[in-house]
Amino acid sequence: MSEAQNQTIPSTLDEKQPSKKALKKEQKKAEKAVKKEQRQAQIQAQQVAAEKDDCSRDKYGVFPMIQSTEKPDRVLHQIKRLGAEQAEQNVWIRGRLHTSRTVGKQCFFIIRQQQFTLQALLFVGDGVSKQMLKFVAKFDNDYTYDVLFYCSITKESIIDVAGVLKKVDVKIESCSQQDVELHVEQVWVVSAASPRLPLLIEDAMRPADDEELATVNLDTRLDNRILDLRTATTQSIYRIEAGVCQLFRETLNNEGFVEIHTPKIISAASEGGANVFEVTYFKGSAYLAQSPQLYKQMAIAGDFDKVYTVGAVFRAEDSNTHRHLTEFVGLDLEMAFQYHYHEVIKVIGDMFVNIFKGLQTSKYCNVSITASTVVFRYADDVATVFKQYPNEPFKFLEPSLILTFKEGVEMLRENGVEMEDDEDLSTPNEKLLGRLVKAKYDTDFYILDKFPLAVRPFYTMPDPHNSKWSNSYDMFMRGEEILSGAQRVHDPDFLTERAKHHGIDIEKIKSYIDAFRFGAPPHAGGGIGLERVTMLYLGLGNVRLTSMFPRDPKRLTP
Repeated sequence: MSEAQNQTIPSTLDEKQPSKKALKKEQKKAEKAVKKEQRQAQIQAQQVAAEKDDCSRDKYGVFPMIQSTEKPDRVLHQIKRLGAEQAEQNVWIRGRLHTSRTVGKQCFFIIRQQQFTLQALLFVGDGVSKQMLKFVAKFDNDYTYDVLFYCSITKESIIDVAGVLKKVDVKIESCSQQDVELHVEQVWVVSAASPRLPLLIEDAMRPADDEELATVNLDTRLDNRILDLRTATTQSIYRIEAGVCQLFRETLNNEGFVEIHTPKIISAASEGGANVFEVTYFKGSAYLAQSPQLYKQMAIAGDFDKVYTVGAVFRAEDSNTHRHLTEFVGLDLEMAFQYHYHEVIKVIGDMFVNIFKGLQTSKYCNVSITASTVVFRYADDVATVFKQYPNEPFKFLEPSLILTFKEGVEMLRENGVEMEDDEDLSTPNEKLLGRLVKAKYDTDFYILDKFPLAVRPFYTMPDPHNSKWSNSYDMFMRGEEILSGAQRVHDPDFLTERAKHHGIDIEKIKSYIDAFRFGAPPHAGGGIGLERVTMLYLGLGNVRLTSMFPRDPKRLTP
């Protein structure tokens, strides 16, 4: 054989043959694929058979995504309005699946609308199949269907449920509607929730000091705020906060105030100092308003007489405390007075009394608040919050207690605190004074008048008898300041002098000072932090619980 012929003959020794281990692996892989196909075919056959035999197949399932394609002639009922009076009625309800559990051939689940809950009962029988029961809630037995159609509805999914409302013999303590339950005939998923929730609603509703069951810490709540907002406690907190805002408006409207809206982008720091956010404004710089103060005063100079505003306030303070935020909702008011700024103190004090009265009034109960009659108030919401965050009911006097700053300092000195007359109150001294006032006068709300001039803003009117003091005041709830106010300087020359004394660039506030050159009435007012009022009224430990999406030096999301 020639050399060329020898080169064309392949050598079997050079070829790599599969090992026995590899061949066995390939064989197992093929067998697994065949079994998978057989399993899928079996599941499909089971599903077809189940659907064929399912007497409830038209009574449950997943709705197509609602895109406003039709308007069904259907009334969806509010859970909060369902009671024994509606027993035996057929109703449709849309809510969230709060919890579910299966006992034998029965499924108990709770439907939640905001803070209101209703127990629903689904049981296998005429018109209700085992497949329908499986669709609503998973349970342990020999039922082995393993396809999406038969998976249980996830917690927090939005569902439409139809059934007959039935009166119960024993009150359902776990629900807000304790006298009735819904015997379910139809269940449809409107919007499915993820099966993996970062927190459970029932865990987030437990008291923080519960040592036996799981609770949720504040950071986890805030990181997953959408879920936390769904708890009954959080729902009640923000209804109470809305109530503070509503009662603020109602009371001042009845006193002849006008609501105004002021700029939040301004040319100079409204309070002076460095705690201001600077922003780029086209080719220059501007600031986020620390207060609507200057514009409230300008409105008074424009003859509006009495004004208030509700809006965002920004403070660039690197304060990581339980009561400080970099953005909060300010409730601000300003009014002209005749002869003495105490006229304004009385209006503000009476306003707070009306707010406290409104918050203590039961829902669905007619009561007179100043000149108005209110129907819906917040005592039930307060009770809901106290279940998770126990505290003493808020106490106040009518008329409000007014002490001078000197009297407050003297009370502190009598209890071992060393401080000068013209020294501002520190946070610990504020809290101590609040406890002393509560012990002596039995009130959680009081007013402190005549603060030292040195600790107040440039536009504060000095005391006419002693320039060491000022015509200014703070108001306190549970020992913490919730309003700072004063008589304002309304004379342009004196205002210029005071601004220079505080080192403020006169050119940057020229329009503010000029507003008083055409004659301005004497006036006073104050600024209130909405979140702080709500926190202290409820006795909560952190203002972030009363700020829906809080902003502080460490939190800018969500």
